[in-house]
Amino acid sequence: MRKLVLAVLAIMACAIPLETASAARARLGHVFAQGNAADEASQIFARLVKERTNGEIDITVFPNSQLGGDEALGRDLSRGGLDFAFLNIGSLSGLDPLLDIHYLPYIATTPQQVDRIFYNLEGILQRTLTGTLARHNMVALAYFELDFRAVTNSRQPVNTAADLRGLKIRVPGSAAIRSFFEAAGAQAVTMPMPNLFVALQQGTVDGQDNGASITYNSRLFEAQRYMTLTNHVYAMGSVTVSSRFWNSLAEDKRAIVRQAALDAARQGNALNRAANEEFLQKLRAGGVNIVVPGREAMAEFARIGQVGWQKLESVYGADRLAELRREMAAAAKAE
Repeated sequence: MRKLVLAVLAIMACAIPLETASAARARLGHVFAQGNAADEASQIFARLVKERTNGEIDITVFPNSQLGGDEALGRDLSRGGLDFAFLNIGSLSGLDPLLDIHYLPYIATTPQQVDRIFYNLEGILQRTLTGTLARHNMVALAYFELDFRAVTNSRQPVNTAADLRGLKIRVPGSAAIRSFFEAAGAQAVTMPMPNLFVALQQGTVDGQDNGASITYNSRLFEAQRYMTLTNHVYAMGSVTVSSRFWNSLAEDKRAIVRQAALDAARQGNALNRAANEEFLQKLRAGGVNIVVPGREAMAEFARIGQVGWQKLESVYGADRLAELRREMAAAAKAE
């Protein structure tokens, strides 16, 4: 009887589809609210990977900081405790100061400049970020758009740089962004994204500097009255996988996962850009006063932004910044 049972079990095991029997289950975390373009891109990525591997890699997405803020996600990826993340890598300068080099103020001021500088596979930004992540046991598969960052607050309209003085502004863990607000006379308060909404509600901070899509989708606008379109930083994230998980994949699976990340990032970027004006309209409808600075005011914001470039040259390296400036000049000339 025992031999018969074992034989039946063996036959049943052989009947199980290979993709089910050998499915690699993975977790993907990010801080973005459901419906945000980055969240949509993460869902597209998980779907494409499952479809293209015939179910052999099955990724579950945990949005909205369910697995922690960017700092926690990056730490878990580096240690191999998390498989994938759509990371705001500019928040990880505590892990490595080079990871927010792309958050230097006013690297790009138009979408065309953004595409030529930030999404250049051979450019200094992607080379620096990809290499730095690799040193911390993370593999950058693709880069995706967050938004041009703006300034929101609950106290007063920010028409000029002088209006930032004395405001307590929450910033991510980015030395570059911190330097911008400190140079303007604001008090920069580093805080993980999951803590931000309550801090705005309770008045722990006066404002924050996410762009329109994140400010709306994360409901931050409910505790804010003013938004100024400073565009002081273009925010770019990374579709990132832990080296532990990456090294467990065969070469053909790696190629599929990388291409899925590139495809998902492109689709997410298109969604984000198409929806930007819609988010601004929703913020206005939600009671937020949108301020568009004039030319002189923007020139002053840009001048203040140069303080960070000078202050952080020793951190990012003079050679890197010189190469970045050359890329900026070429991108501006090409317009």
